[in-house]
Amino acid sequence: MCAHIRAQRAAPGQVKIALACWVVNMDTARYFGDNPPAREEMCLPPEGTAQWDEDLTSRVIGHLAARMNALAAALPTTDEHLTITVPLVLT
Repeated sequence: MCAHIRAQRAAPGQVKIALACWVVNMDTARYFGDNPPAREEMCLPPEGTAQWDEDLTSRVIGHLAARMNALAAALPTTDEHLTITVPLVLT
């Protein structure tokens, strides 16, 4: 599994977290043959060919939302991420 995560301030005391997950098939035989997947195969478009896994992303962002006390349900972005807004906690 691979993931891409972004965090940015949303408002005073809040942070917006965007997440995209995907699974890369890393065939063991390719490694034994000294031919690992190309970097492009392990990246989401436009740089790569990997496919976004919406179900996996939804489950992971759901876990993050619960643990980080999200202020609302996850929302989709235009670039295959799901976004939550959470309180900014400085320790």
